[in-house]
Amino acid sequence: MMCRLLTKGLFNGGIVVKRYLSGILIVASVLIIIIGNMLDRYWSGIAAWGVAIILLIFAAYFTKHIPNDKKKKPKEQ
Repeated sequence: MMCRLLTKGLFNGGIVVKRYLSGILIVASVLIIIIGNMLDRYWSGIAAWGVAIILLIFAAYFTKHIPNDKKKKPKEQ
């Protein structure tokens, strides 16, 4: 549901473009790891790494929306 909201609801309004979502998720995972390790609570580091891995999986999924700027060469016949 949350993934559908991110891809359908927010992007139709032009708030965030899909191709930037991969980078945003990578930065969010780094921030979560840093904050989780700074908390120094029991299990906070493991929980931070678990959330970071989930965010990185979503980031890998959204790489399909990054445009390929290579121009295709016309086939010569």
